[in-house]
This record gives sequence, structure tokens and C-alpha cells, in this order.
Amino acid sequence: MYLVNRPMSASARTTRLPARIKALTSAAVLAACLVGASACTPVTSFGGFQAIEEKPQDVKPQIDTRSMVLERLGSPSAVSTFDPNIWFYISQTTDRIAYYLPQVRERTVVAISFDKDSELVTSVNTYSIKDGKVLAYNSRETPTRGREMTILEQLLGNVGRGGLLPQDEDRNMPGGRRE
Repeated sequence: MYLVNRPMSASARTTRLPARIKALTSAAVLAACLVGASACTPVTSFGGFQAIEEKPQDVKPQIDTRSMVLERLGSPSAVSTFDPNIWFYISQTTDRIAYYLPQVRERTVVAISFDKDSELVTSVNTYSIKDGKVLAYNSRETPTRGREMTILEQLLGNVGRGGLLPQDEDRNMPGGRRE
């Protein structure tokens, strides 16, 4: 039996075309699903103090001094406002999904207290996000004198006042015009 190249009939061409369209459509839908799924993948970011060799939790009270802590851990993230003998090493991990606000996944605050006279470490306290407290912020604003101007008033406020052309009294002012 010999195979003969015959031209394809019109019905064979129409059956192949929808199969190609189906394949292309399914590939496009699969690509759109992959792009959509990757957009919902959280982006993790690490902020604050990053322990490389030594961890702040490894500091030993009554053994380590302020200079040893500074040498091993580096500068603290913050120093207490009212007592400069308390150092804070703060780190946090956040996840951000698409356009939503970042969510804090983990926060660690290590407070290292030093003795005022001997500069020895007196205590090392570790706090997590569970130890934090929610503060109620006051949303009131301090009123200012005057009134708020609309955008139109701001744009057209100087029209007719002659503020664009130099005046005679501007000559003796610093930055004024010279003759």
C-alpha cells in the first residue's frame, strides 16, 4: 500500500483549526493563572537589627560589659530616652501580599540593661510581638489660626495684587533688584 499526498479537504481543515485554538486558549489561561498566583505570593522583608555571628540573646549578665556588647553586636537600634543605660536591638519580619498593607509576622526586641557605674550587663530581656500593647492614638488635630483656602483661591490669590512686578521698596531688600 502506497501513501499518496492528497490535498486536505475543507472539513479536515476546519477540524484542525479549533484544536489549535483550544490549545492556544488553554495555554493562555494557564499562563494567566500562573501570573495571578505569583502576584499573590507574599514578599518577605527583614528589617532592623540582623544578627550575623552573635545574637543579642547570647549576652551574659554580670559577665559582659558595655564595650564587649558594642564590639560583638555593634550599635544598638535604639537607646532608651530616659535612661541611656538601656540598649534595644530591634528586628522584625513582614510579609506583603500584592497591594495590601504589610503584615508583621515576627518582631523581636532585646533590651540590654547596663549598670551605671561598672558598665556590666545587669539584665537581658527579650520581647516579642505578643508582649506589645496597642495604643489608642488621639486623632484630634491642633487648630491653627486663619482659614483654609480652596485650590481656586490659592491659584488666583495674587491676581490683581501686583505681586509679580518688582516694586520700588524691593530695591534695598536682600536679593532685590539692582540698578
